Amino acid sequence: MSWQNPSALERQRILRDTRTVAMVGASPNPARASNFVATYLLSSTDYEVWFVNPNATEILGRPVYPSLAACPGVPDLVDTFRRPQDLPGVLDEVLALDGVRTWWLQFGLWDEDLAAKAEAAGTTVVMDRCLKVEHARFAGGLHLAGFDTGVISSRRRD
Repeated sequence: MSWQNPSALERQRILRDTRTVAMVGASPNPARASNFVATYLLSSTDYEVWFVNPNATEILGRPVYPSLAACPGVPDLVDTFRRPQDLPGVLDEVLALDGVRTWWLQFGLWDEDLAAKAEAAGTTVVMDRCLKVEHARFAGGLHLAGFDTGVISSRRRD
């Protein structure tokens, strides 16, 4: 049987229990998905968010750290926006920190071998999912498929 993401209820628990998020590959470019997610996390969650990018110094008015080890603490969750070939190095950084609970890989990122390695070290893995979409969905702002339905109703779901 191939690797599977945590269930929706498990992902909801992960997001509920998370307090700090490090975004590896965060970009100061507002056209990048990571910048959009960063904007959402800063404006719509209570997470403490740290940006990691060795080529930037500031994103959305906040400092940027050159590596995970340079962050002001150990994040609960590492949200990853990197190319697939960069993922082994990111995982090495994640595992070098004692206490990262979740390694989250954004849309399009999937590597079952790396997931197995992370889980063997005690780190929960979520792959090919958007942290912003999942958070908004569980917070009631998005439809199951991940988009705003625009429907407001007082009817109870059966």
